[in-house]
Amino acid sequence: MTTTPHRRHVPAPVMEPDGDRGPTRTTRVAAGRALAVLRILYGLTFLWAFVDKVFGLGYATKSGKGWIDGGDPTAGFLGKGASGPFESFYHSLVGDFWVTPLFMIGLAGIGLALTLGIGMRIAAVAGTILYLLMWSAVLPPENNPVLDDHIVGAVTLIVLALVAAGNVWGLGQWWSRLSIVNRYPWLR
Repeated sequence: MTTTPHRRHVPAPVMEPDGDRGPTRTTRVAAGRALAVLRILYGLTFLWAFVDKVFGLGYATKSGKGWIDGGDPTAGFLGKGASGPFESFYHSLVGDFWVTPLFMIGLAGIGLALTLGIGMRIAAVAGTILYLLMWSAVLPPENNPVLDDHIVGAVTLIVLALVAAGNVWGLGQWWSRLSIVNRYPWLR
């Protein structure tokens, strides 16, 4: 008498979005693309703010008041826009030699990193710090006593970095293969 090994019946996998195996490949691809669009849009908002403040295009920065015209892109907000418990701190920063260049480098760097999908961790940390500083400069928030678009932006940047949103429609995979990035993983 021969015995055959006992085989356990395994049901076929269910490929439903809410099934045991998680989202389908189509859903994951669509989510990756949606996050890539979100990343690019946020990157372009930082780049637009940089360009408008450099050239004074007449949107947030008045014509003739751009950085290249001798204007100070941070003086108006820090000097007149800051209010609340940190108002005196922000007023004290107006005119400090390091404030405007650091702010402008931050806008350009965060914008480029997000738009290109590189250095997402650094962009998320720097962008979150910038958003939180802008949030704290005007407390309490004007439209909602709990949160505003700066908090939403900070959380969004963190999520984009956590899900490696630079890998879809960006240079994130190429960036992560660079030897310097492998040597210093915080550059991812």
